[in-house]
Amino acid sequence: MGTMPERYVDSILRFLAGRDYQPLNPKQLARQMGVAGGEYNTFRDAVKQLRDAGRVVLGARNALLLPEIGSTVVGTYRQNPKGFGFVVPETPNRRGDLFIPPEANGGAMTGDHVAATVTKRGKRGGEMLFRGEIVQVLKRGESRFVGTLAKSEDTWFVVPDGSALSTPIVVRDITEASGKPNDKVVVEIVQYPQPGELPVGVIVERLGEMGETAVETLAVIRAHGLEDEFSAQALAEARRAVDTFDASDAAGRTDLTGETILTIDPPDARDFDDAISLSNNGDGTVTLGVHIADVSHFVPEGGPLDADAKRRGTSVYFARRVVPMLPEILSNGVCSLQEGVGRFCKSAFITYDADARPRKTRLAETVVRSAKRLTYKQAQAICDGQSDGYEPKIVRLVRDMEALARRIEKRRRDAGMLHLELPAVELVFDENDKVVDAVPEDQSYTHTIIEMFMVEANEAVARTLEARNRAFLRRIHPAPDPIAGRQVAGFVRACGFKLPPEMTHQDIQALLDSVRGRPEEYAVNLAILRTFQMAEYSPRKIGHFALASQSYCHFTSPIRRYPDLTVHRLVAELCRGTLDDRPPEDMTALNELGAACSAAARRAEGAERELRDVLILEFLIGKVGEEFDGVITGVTNFGLFVQLPRYLIEGLVRMPDLGDDWWEVDAKKGEVRGENSGRRFRIGDILAVRIAGVDRARRQLNLVPQRDAVAQRKPHKRAKAGKRKSRQKKR
Repeated sequence: MGTMPERYVDSILRFLAGRDYQPLNPKQLARQMGVAGGEYNTFRDAVKQLRDAGRVVLGARNALLLPEIGSTVVGTYRQNPKGFGFVVPETPNRRGDLFIPPEANGGAMTGDHVAATVTKRGKRGGEMLFRGEIVQVLKRGESRFVGTLAKSEDTWFVVPDGSALSTPIVVRDITEASGKPNDKVVVEIVQYPQPGELPVGVIVERLGEMGETAVETLAVIRAHGLEDEFSAQALAEARRAVDTFDASDAAGRTDLTGETILTIDPPDARDFDDAISLSNNGDGTVTLGVHIADVSHFVPEGGPLDADAKRRGTSVYFARRVVPMLPEILSNGVCSLQEGVGRFCKSAFITYDADARPRKTRLAETVVRSAKRLTYKQAQAICDGQSDGYEPKIVRLVRDMEALARRIEKRRRDAGMLHLELPAVELVFDENDKVVDAVPEDQSYTHTIIEMFMVEANEAVARTLEARNRAFLRRIHPAPDPIAGRQVAGFVRACGFKLPPEMTHQDIQALLDSVRGRPEEYAVNLAILRTFQMAEYSPRKIGHFALASQSYCHFTSPIRRYPDLTVHRLVAELCRGTLDDRPPEDMTALNELGAACSAAARRAEGAERELRDVLILEFLIGKVGEEFDGVITGVTNFGLFVQLPRYLIEGLVRMPDLGDDWWEVDAKKGEVRGENSGRRFRIGDILAVRIAGVDRARRQLNLVPQRDAVAQRKPHKRAKAGKRKSRQKKR
């Protein structure tokens, strides 16, 4: 999907930066990267762009190379907890990241934009090694950090959360209001460190006692820079919208209040933003109605509410708290499709034939009244034949929805839609809001019913807007780049399965089917996920690879996603016949908005994931010493990453804990092998481990293998050495 040269730029740079890259001319490189013949001209254009920009150079026999490292490198500094660090260069060079010894960081901190001079530090294996010295901090990265207040003798300091900053921050003039040991605080650096010194900061906010769920949630909100308060102007506008709303004043809207329409949501949901209807047309076709809360009616473009929503970009859903994109007076009130209440919607009506192929789409502004609010489990019970207590029309609608969803799912899978088996868990809290367990998330088919209908509506709206030649924010998901395809194909072969480097949707589906139910299932699904490029918001005409969709956007959640709100505004003008009068979109502004919304979505996902891990780690402190079966999900030259499936959290088994041996790491095959013992640990293997410790501040789970688990692993026939390997002696 997509034939622009930009598709190959990052892939080429990554390929040339690989440790095992051997100089190739453009045609050879294209073959090695699996570029299809029909794409070669586009690939060649990408090479030309890189050459013109000086990001690649030609060597002997027209071989493509990254430029040699210069006398100065400018980039971002990343510090290791052990004191040394690396400068990640802005412009990749053939030497990679620049090593910075502990005494040469010039007072730089992780995230700082720096300039470093480069010197040679000798050879290893015939290859010249380089080191750097940071001579200037061009721009400081972060000045505020969240961490835990501590005291050592007479010195107070804050231990930052996570791995972004590995050094403590000294704080002075601590008062009772500032906090006490083990309090979570926000600290701002006021004195950046000189070489060999620690930074100095002041506490600007006390969050509460470490370990409390509400406090840890607030700490993550602050750490990720999430806005949790609305402007006074936005709140006032929201109140005016609520006060003036009258569902009976629906001039120009299609009245659906007499139709059988229902919502299906989690039991604890409060913002019901989608509802479903389904009608049989009597000619072998059916019409699906997907009704989405009309948020654009209450959020005028360019107003205070719109400004706050645009800045946030998305709602963030934590275990015990939501940071909403819109004030809850809207999201949980007039924009929520509550049972028995008239609400404004944007509706997509999609007519299907007997094979669930869409034949016609109509978009409309409507007023609806939900006839029933169901949970996923309640709807599943109806599908399973347990219909007591429900009106016949509700039972009939739910079962018709299931039948249509299964046909849609089959059609989409036949077209190549991918479904990764990556399980999720739900945290269980006690009356004090402490995590006491984690259980698998509900897997009822009714989740798939709603998912299929939302995907269909999103696709139908994108098709409609595209047919009108309007630029809009799409949800794009480019095909895996060729390098990632080759890497995962090699890993999959090492696991005993097949996947061609130029993988198609059908190749991936066949692989996922072949590993279903096997120990390697999670590792292979995760490897496939990692080959995917990140989905993003953009007006570029690129489809959605995972959904096998040529044109896709987000339309179904304007309560919680800003891109959906922008699409709703276009749909409103389409329904009113004014779309052609709307000025063309400013493409620069639309691209910038897409990038901002993509960043907001990634930030929200990162915050949600971090808090989940923090709460599980807090829970696992009470299980130090206990044993679990884990699955190896990654291998590195410093140890094995092992996931505990019960809690879906990864821990690290360090190399010394594997035993006395020369450990050979083959990243391509995803395995670690003992030179003397022949013992082998491979991604996907089950490994019995014991929880050795929990580092809450660093978000780390430390594991050690059970002695019997290591001793009983049978030696495997020695595998042929891969090119990309490292060897370490560990005792």
